[in-house]
Amino acid sequence: MNDQRVYQLIGLCQKARKLISGEFAVKQAVLSEAVKLVIVTEDASANTTKLFNDKCNYRNIPCIKWGDRFELGKMLGKETRVVIGIVDDKLAEKIATMIKSDG
Repeated sequence: MNDQRVYQLIGLCQKARKLISGEFAVKQAVLSEAVKLVIVTEDASANTTKLFNDKCNYRNIPCIKWGDRFELGKMLGKETRVVIGIVDDKLAEKIATMIKSDG
């Protein structure tokens, strides 16, 4: 049940233009330290997971492994999405809290 609320909040971030999606765009945002939270889906490849964990840890940006690429893509109006970045402080904090309390 909580998963659905997280997906809805991510959809809200998309509408508010506080979300970056796609590997290349999120990687650029992490390098410029523009994102406050990175979410990598559970079904992402090991290389993608390691890449974002390393880049985020070096810059002290939280990186959470959560969700499903198809469900995330559906919520954003795309086919699939493996990586997203949240730009807003408050929304990032709320999403991270909801994910941690769920799992």
